[in-house]
Amino acid sequence: MLVLDTNDLPRGDRIAAYRAVAMDEGGIDAVEEEQPEETVWRRVEVWGIGSLTLFDSRGTGIGITRSLRQARRDSLEAVAVVLHVRGDGAFASSDHQRRLAPHSLSLLHMPDGYAYSWSGTGGTLAFMLDTAGLTVPTDTVRASVPLLHHSPVGTLLVNHLHGLHTIADRLTGGPETEALVNATTELTRAWIASVAGDDRTRRRTAQETLLTRVLAYVRLHLREPDLTPQRVARVHNTSVRTLYRLCGSSGFSLEQWIIRRRLEGARNDLAAPVHRHRTIESIGRSWGFTNAAHFSRRFSRTFGVTPSQWRRISRTG
Repeated sequence: MLVLDTNDLPRGDRIAAYRAVAMDEGGIDAVEEEQPEETVWRRVEVWGIGSLTLFDSRGTGIGITRSLRQARRDSLEAVAVVLHVRGDGAFASSDHQRRLAPHSLSLLHMPDGYAYSWSGTGGTLAFMLDTAGLTVPTDTVRASVPLLHHSPVGTLLVNHLHGLHTIADRLTGGPETEALVNATTELTRAWIASVAGDDRTRRRTAQETLLTRVLAYVRLHLREPDLTPQRVARVHNTSVRTLYRLCGSSGFSLEQWIIRRRLEGARNDLAAPVHRHRTIESIGRSWGFTNAAHFSRRFSRTFGVTPSQWRRISRTG
């Protein structure tokens, strides 16, 4: 939901309007603009997704600060996972400082305060959630902040964050919203525990978040033909038997889940005008189906029409 676009405001009101939004939505108490008021541009969108808040912020160069004084004043017990989307950025918290290239992921622990900035036109995509839901000790959260950019789980979290942003306008607050919040929280827990905490905490978190991490990994690599249960098990340091048992206890087959998601992706591409020039075989191949006949059979069995019939229907519908 659009909260602010300074292009809609008189030039003299733009900086003050953004500062009000930043304070209200993120507990930020200092804003330093890189450009003069007449050239400042800021656009902020915010979505409430259950207990999670999603932010999309972009604009001209800026520096924002949440001081320790402000953190003590508002007692916001939350973390924000921030994806630096564009611009030359920087992040500082406590004694940790880091330069941020596009696609860098950072964790902001609200009780500790932070400084965040970018130069030129930049932007971030972020979500905030209560620390209580993470069930991770505060010391572990703090210890993870300087180390998280080394974690392989970050790649899964980036992909998940982009997915949340894509569907944010279509979420209705039903059971799927609660499931998405749970999955987001579990991935954040796994991200933190992968670099901080004792061995016992890491093992427990890895076990508790395994299914969430598996499905996030599968979504990320869905188009790759060699995405097999054996590969998924190997990447997650578990056995294929354990993987099958985990998925079975949740009521689905991993192999069939992969095939279904690939078929849905191919169906969307077949209907999209941007892919009209592509052959059916190339679309199937781009979703991991190396055999055109097998793709056609599975598509027909799942959706009741052949790929070519679906393409004609979607063009005339």
